[in-house]
Amino acid sequence: MERALTVGLDGSPESLAAAHWAADEAERRNLTLRLLHAWPLLVPEPTHVPSEMDQNYWAKRLVHNAQTELQAHHPGLTVVGNLVADDAEDALLKAVSDSEMLVLGSRGLTPVESYFMGDISMIVVARAERPVVLVRADMSAEGSSTPQPGAAGGVAAGGVVVGLKLRAACDELLEFAFTTAAARGLPLRAVHGHSTPLHAYTPWGVDHTVTQEIVHDARNQLSQALRPWREKFPGVDVADTTRLESPARAVVGAAEGADLLVVGRRKHHPNLGQRLGPVAQAAVHHARCPVAVVPHD
Repeated sequence: MERALTVGLDGSPESLAAAHWAADEAERRNLTLRLLHAWPLLVPEPTHVPSEMDQNYWAKRLVHNAQTELQAHHPGLTVVGNLVADDAEDALLKAVSDSEMLVLGSRGLTPVESYFMGDISMIVVARAERPVVLVRADMSAEGSSTPQPGAAGGVAAGGVVVGLKLRAACDELLEFAFTTAAARGLPLRAVHGHSTPLHAYTPWGVDHTVTQEIVHDARNQLSQALRPWREKFPGVDVADTTRLESPARAVVGAAEGADLLVVGRRKHHPNLGQRLGPVAQAAVHHARCPVAVVPHD
């Protein structure tokens, strides 16, 4: 089967922004771009029917217009349209199983609309077998490469940011992050957040001996986790950071000004059902750059 990257189209500006991001990524990775529009009311393809009588006319026009626009910007890219008579959630989950990744639009960060594409996309992100990238309408196809003030008062230098835990292997997460950074010629920043433990607090403040030991151990573990990937991708400029704050806050703060934030989620939650962890939840609700959620064991 031909390697493909799938983007969900629903006619919104957000989905068109996602399509542009997906086209750029597909071209860099030498993938076919598949434009998927799902609508349960699609009817079997009619023959010799005027457009004004074709019940699928608007669905076909949506895909055709997006395909024409993307092909104009990426003339060497193979772009195919795919209309599916199914509800969006089921169609996207089926499509992602035979895709390198799925790209969806995001509807912003207001308190009421802080979920990317509403409940459907959150379910898809939590259940998808492959990485899902979420893109807002105000993001260009090239990402957000202009440096912006960071949460800690510094200036972020763009690139790919990946949030890492250190208690378990995260090969799928690192492979996606390094591959994307290499394909786009961007630097990679690996970030680990560690909350200050209760035993570090004293009546007169924080015991810096304890916190320094925590940071030192975390940096060593982070360096060890990155070592084989640095060797596999020698052309990627890699930096690692350990922040003594909650993992969610550390990752979202590090992503200010980034081109892409990569976070992980567990594939299986037998006792809790399909859900996102706190870091992934924070990333998809609050990060101001495209967010890739990568499932891992």
